[in-house]
Amino acid sequence: MLVNISYNEPKIKGSIEEEVGKPFGLKDRWAMGGIGSGKLFITGTSIDIHNLMILDQNINQCNIELRPKGIIVHFRSLLETYGLVIPYYKLKIYKGKAEEFSIYKDHSTIKVAAKNKSVHAFFRKMNDQKIKNMPPNIDDL
Repeated sequence: MLVNISYNEPKIKGSIEEEVGKPFGLKDRWAMGGIGSGKLFITGTSIDIHNLMILDQNINQCNIELRPKGIIVHFRSLLETYGLVIPYYKLKIYKGKAEEFSIYKDHSTIKVAAKNKSVHAFFRKMNDQKIKNMPPNIDDL
């Protein structure tokens, strides 16, 4: 689900929380060592996200927020903030070249550069959360 999250709209907030859960509490954030990635530079996207990115001349960058049942990939276009909401059961992560990760959800794709160890560590943490929160059986969804 690709949504504009620039404004505080209860309907959108509710649908995001239904999809990936409420944000982690302070205690959980502290125990996990943080729930957000640093600045990630986007190297490629699917056409729906690309059409938003080309509207301005800024450097394409994003960050990822971990939630209990999924992730939200935040990025900006013009003066709006967008979020790609991905539940763990639809999340696919591929490590392409040595310095690139690809995040897939159905037909949406974001490829990010991974030039330092902190990005690799965050993707390891995200993958661990995915494994921890996936149901053991497909019927449990």
